[in-house]
Amino acid sequence: MKRPMKRPVKRLLIIAALSIAGVAAVAAVVAVRTVTFGDGSPHETGAVVVAPEMEPAELAERLAAALRLATVSTGGAVAADLEPFDAFLAYLEATYPAVHSGLRVERVGGHSLLLTWVGDDATLEPVVLTGHYDVVPARSVAGAEWTHPPFAGVVADGYVWGRGAMDDKSSVLGILEAAEALLADGFNPQRTVLLAFGHDEEVGGRDGARLVAERLAARGVAPAWLLDEGGMVTDGVVPGVTAPVALVNVAEKGFLSLELVARSTGGHSSMPPRETAVGLLGRAVARLEARPLPRRIGPTMAAMLDAIGPEMDLPARALLANRWLFGWAVERVFGASPSGDALLRTTTAPTMLRAGVKDNVLATEARATVNFRLLPGDTVEGVIEHVRQAVDDPRIELRPLRPGSEPPPATDPDGEGFRTVAAAVRATWPEAVVAPGLLVATTDTRHYASLTRQLLRFQPLTVGPEDVARFHGVDERIGIAEYARGVGFYRRLLLGL
Repeated sequence: MKRPMKRPVKRLLIIAALSIAGVAAVAAVVAVRTVTFGDGSPHETGAVVVAPEMEPAELAERLAAALRLATVSTGGAVAADLEPFDAFLAYLEATYPAVHSGLRVERVGGHSLLLTWVGDDATLEPVVLTGHYDVVPARSVAGAEWTHPPFAGVVADGYVWGRGAMDDKSSVLGILEAAEALLADGFNPQRTVLLAFGHDEEVGGRDGARLVAERLAARGVAPAWLLDEGGMVTDGVVPGVTAPVALVNVAEKGFLSLELVARSTGGHSSMPPRETAVGLLGRAVARLEARPLPRRIGPTMAAMLDAIGPEMDLPARALLANRWLFGWAVERVFGASPSGDALLRTTTAPTMLRAGVKDNVLATEARATVNFRLLPGDTVEGVIEHVRQAVDDPRIELRPLRPGSEPPPATDPDGEGFRTVAAAVRATWPEAVVAPGLLVATTDTRHYASLTRQLLRFQPLTVGPEDVARFHGVDERIGIAEYARGVGFYRRLLLGL
């Protein structure tokens, strides 16, 4: 006679069987989601607009001439020397006569432009194409000199060299080149197109884009969507994807700069106290760096991963298709690089230190500037509270350098604006994967957030890993053929409106 199984053993066998069944079920879900990942992508668009390309050499020369005008913004206000800004606007008027005679031209804030291209159908909501023509200062860095002077506007070796070639005069002139050519062909858009070109984006846009947005709001203008600088066509930048990836950014980060201030008694360096202002500040900065804000995959990052995931190899595709299970691994992989980590968290970057007047005199005050780029979902108030808790020292004063900016609302990648821009991108770069993305910097776009919920950020430019450091860095340049391709993008975009 068979002896009955002891109850504890029977219970263990049942638990084991259920565990195996559970693992099998999870494995089945993972497999199905991996195989079907990317099916029925909601971001695909159909219409392809054909636009003839323009002569690259002539385009390059006109861009180079614009780069020779040193429209530099510095500090926290409009540049002191406005002569180059006046010269730049005069150059635009002379170079694009059809635009300046066929569109209504307004100066805003002294040196920003608002151009109105009245469409044929007044019932359609207008669209806004915007960019900025001010640039950051051009300095050499240790071990790296400019191949050509930054404001010489040199055309050589297949490139146009100079400050502003990438950020952002190529967008401003690219839009104008496309508009000028279309006007010469007798084209007029169905809907009204507003062209807005700021002169102080690099210092916050308060006298440029902010005033343009206020003027449009006062007129009751409610654009269907807006396109500004931001995402680009990346080649070899997105891990695991061999095809170029065109990132049309549907969200951007917020901005906050805090000053941390420590004080102590001064005196001679031969008799230092146990704690100095420099030491207090150093410990505060170290604590802050040791406690970064947490990573998370937000809605925009999730939409980007859904778009690029099907282009990856099987292991990576399995991870991205099953973030409900492997989200921690995705965060770890993307967070391994500074660029990937910036997509997943509010970043903390100490950028400036100031203390002391002489090597043998104790500093009575030490200051550190820390810059934060806020992930959508985080707030300026929340970040300040995080800093206060991380530093955990009431002797450290926290002082915002200027009002921070909250991250603007994200744009729906299934909206009209994204579909229209994506169609022009696919027509210009048919080999690229188009994906919604998050801009880790800030742009003038945020000033228009009260006018429309569809804020898009894309500039028609292909960049590789070696090009990233050229933004605000040494040897900024744009390929001659690439710039001509970008002008073609704007022509397709305008023809599709």
